[in-house]
Amino acid sequence: QVQLVESGGGLAQPGGSLRLSCAASGFTFSDYAMSWARQAPGKGLEWVSGIFTDGSTYYVDSVKGRFTISRDNTKNTLYLQMNSLKPEDTSLYYCAMSSSWPPQGKPDYWGQGTQVTVSS
Repeated sequence: QVQLVESGGGLAQPGGSLRLSCAASGFTFSDYAMSWARQAPGKGLEWVSGIFTDGSTYYVDSVKGRFTISRDNTKNTLYLQMNSLKPEDTSLYYCAMSSSWPPQGKPDYWGQGTQVTVSS
């Protein structure tokens, strides 16, 4: 079955960087668009970024120019490089799959999440 396991979250200072990873298994990774979504306490799910099978990407406006999504199909791994972090980036970040492109709505599959906290 589909398994998505996130790692790389933690505490960062404003202006700092973190790199999230998502190890995928149970499906042919290279055949699917992959995405990152986040959810802050008391807020709804927000699709942050996605990468299609051809490498085309999607970013929500609030992270454009700061976050970079990438994938390594040889390692079945998805990444999210987050630079210039802001306190409002604090959220639980999920590796997720959506049948829509750009990603939207409820994910078809998602991992357990990794917490990102941006604070001084």
